[in-house]
Amino acid sequence: MPVNPDLVGQEFPPTAAYLVGREKVREFARATFADDPQHHDQDAARALGYADVVAPPTFAMVIQDFTIHQLLNAPNSGIELQNLIHAEQKFRYSRPIVAGDELTATLSVTGLRAMGPATMINSETTIVDANGDHVVTAVSVLLAGEASA
Repeated sequence: MPVNPDLVGQEFPPTAAYLVGREKVREFARATFADDPQHHDQDAARALGYADVVAPPTFAMVIQDFTIHQLLNAPNSGIELQNLIHAEQKFRYSRPIVAGDELTATLSVTGLRAMGPATMINSETTIVDANGDHVVTAVSVLLAGEASA
């Protein structure tokens, strides 16, 4: 089954709020070798004007992942996880993610492009804070092989 072309333009419901924890930020920073002090030390972050430790830029992927699961679980999507490759990722930030942020995310499928037996799926996940203010938009390209019948 090919990827369902009706996904284009579809916007999924906002995710449940995700409270960014200080230790999660530190764990993510260690895992991604982000050694800058603002990712680990509250005082260093505060010296830079932030309320708490600052998440590395790719931390937005943690929140975006909830929306990708919505896409993968969409009925009749034609997308199977075992046939999927994460092909490209970009982030457009309004401000950094900081421990204590409560974030929600909304994914929109912005385009599909057939490439032989595979389909490139373009999506944007808009992540906002508890006030509804934009924090970051995560732009992804997934490459989906044709699902089994």
